[in-house]
Amino acid sequence: MESFDYVIVGAGSAGSVLANRLSEDPNVTVCVLEAGPRDWHPFIHIPAGFMYTLVDPKVNWLYKSEPSEWTGGRAIAAPRGKTLGGSSSINGHIYNRGQRLDFDGWAQRGNRGWGYSDVLPYFRRSEHRMASDADATFRGSEGNLPITDLEWRDPLCEAFIEGAVEQGIPRNPDYNGTKQAGVSYVQRIIKNGRRVSAARGYLHPAMSRPNLTVRTHAQATSIILEGKRAVGVRYRKGGRTGTPVEVRATREVILSGGTVNSPQLLQLSGIGPGPLLKSLGIEVKHELAGVGENLRDHYAPRFVARVKNAMSINERSKGLRLAGEVLKYVTTRKGLLTLNPTLIYVFWKSDENIENYDLQLTFTPASYKEGVQSTLDDFPGMTIASWQQRPDSIGYVRARSADPFEHPIIQPNYLGAESDRRVLLAGMKLARRLLGSKALSKYYDREEFPGSEKQSDADLMQAAKERGTTTFHLMGSCRMAPDSDPTAVVDDQLRVRGLEGLRVVDASIMPTMPSANLNASVLMIAEKAADMIRGKPALDAVMLKD
Repeated sequence: MESFDYVIVGAGSAGSVLANRLSEDPNVTVCVLEAGPRDWHPFIHIPAGFMYTLVDPKVNWLYKSEPSEWTGGRAIAAPRGKTLGGSSSINGHIYNRGQRLDFDGWAQRGNRGWGYSDVLPYFRRSEHRMASDADATFRGSEGNLPITDLEWRDPLCEAFIEGAVEQGIPRNPDYNGTKQAGVSYVQRIIKNGRRVSAARGYLHPAMSRPNLTVRTHAQATSIILEGKRAVGVRYRKGGRTGTPVEVRATREVILSGGTVNSPQLLQLSGIGPGPLLKSLGIEVKHELAGVGENLRDHYAPRFVARVKNAMSINERSKGLRLAGEVLKYVTTRKGLLTLNPTLIYVFWKSDENIENYDLQLTFTPASYKEGVQSTLDDFPGMTIASWQQRPDSIGYVRARSADPFEHPIIQPNYLGAESDRRVLLAGMKLARRLLGSKALSKYYDREEFPGSEKQSDADLMQAAKERGTTTFHLMGSCRMAPDSDPTAVVDDQLRVRGLEGLRVVDASIMPTMPSANLNASVLMIAEKAADMIRGKPALDAVMLKD
């Protein structure tokens, strides 16, 4: 049986950061277990390749959430990365931190050291903001991941932005800076036309270190406990029929499997809600009711309009035009293949009387089959999505059986909270106004979905039920919270409550949803956790003006 100081389960965004930071100390040994393969797949590294990795079982767990009332009984796809880099190897490349209030809210819930002033230094440490006008108070310049602006300019995108300005939504040069509100082109973790996943930015540079061992095709099946201490991990090399292996951790086991895999592994190991574990025939080794609870996700209906007088991505992706774009990419690393699924962001309010911006909208000059961003439609189109930034609807992740190779039950309970439906309805109305702006009228032919005849609130919510889908932002299933919270799984040092030698470091620990895509925050969490694990003092908080 092999032994290391640290065993990290999962080589995704958090696991890649931890592997790099912990192995900086030559006096410790680190082992990373990744269920998927190396990140060799070419579509991982070509930005437009996300359309293929979203549905490729070689690099994607291909989870699905359970049907619910507000999905119209549909099971919604829940893609999760299964390769080095994890979901950062298959996601939409976006870099989006959220608002100051998100993290101040974490601290106000009793999580010491997680306010915005505390976490901002870790956001800065992870990023290399490649912009000459970056504000050093908010942006980092020496981090592992390049944050670049979208260079693509398109008449449809320009007209959409002008239409947003018509609606009183200002342009924002940096939504990750002083304030988030406004409209802008996206910031991306892409450099020279190639994706820079967490594996590329953190893990690969560290893999030449003799004290770091990375094992692929190694799916963890349980955590080894001795009493109330985690001492190692069991895994299978090569899948269900592979060789069972045990690896020991003399200091800590760190779960970075993500919002689905981390709570499932805890439950399979006998750590979680007693009634659930007993119903599955799993011995209860440590009762912890919150494991798998508090799951949240962003749920977004997408409006689709037919385009005229301009060329959308749909036409550019066919025949000789596509061949030309492939040649352009090969020779210049520019053009259509460098694009991500979202090109423009809008952050705004559902109600002018509220102080905080609770709506996020995205725009791209393309239309997709059934509104899903994996297959382009046959007609020239443009798509706008809207969602409630900080959803109140709460769901769960639960092991389906004691079999570690069976996908767990994932139930986000989309739109279960009335507040989410109310905010989403306002977002859908704003989306329709933006599509109908004067600036965009030259290119707007007609609304394909839900259709201009669908005008009532009931019509719009029915459209949300029929075509709404995930934005791939599952979080919260191993919640960080004080002891007084019955759903608490980890403390503010990310240690699993009541156990020794076991932490969770990934999106599952988030107490509440950031007003953002999640990858930037996961990188920050892992950077901060690395200092905690190494016993290093936290980076100095940034003193900001109110």
